Amino acid sequence: MERVPTASGTANLLDILDRVLDKGLVIAGDVRVSLANVELLTIQLRLVICSIDKAEAIGINWWRSDRFFSADARALSDSKELEGLKARVGELEQQLNARGLPSGKPEKKGR
Repeated sequence: MERVPTASGTANLLDILDRVLDKGLVIAGDVRVSLANVELLTIQLRLVICSIDKAEAIGINWWRSDRFFSADARALSDSKELEGLKARVGELEQQLNARGLPSGKPEKKGR
């Protein structure tokens, strides 16, 4: 394993990574672009590097409700989206029926 020189000697890169993930690391910065004392652009950067356990301990848990990271959130989102689409289709079919137009549903043929 590669050794990284530090103020107190050398430390293993894995030890440094472990410490950063355990304690957390916050990097914050602002970039401002001005012309003739008129601010044209401001970019605020915030970066938090830590373990999932540490993130949850400090109240960060966005991945639990993000549909791209959580199967539960994805299923909930998909079911809400599906119900919304069904409701919208129902509304459109009612509007078509009110105007005397066919709704697009297949007609039931009795035998």
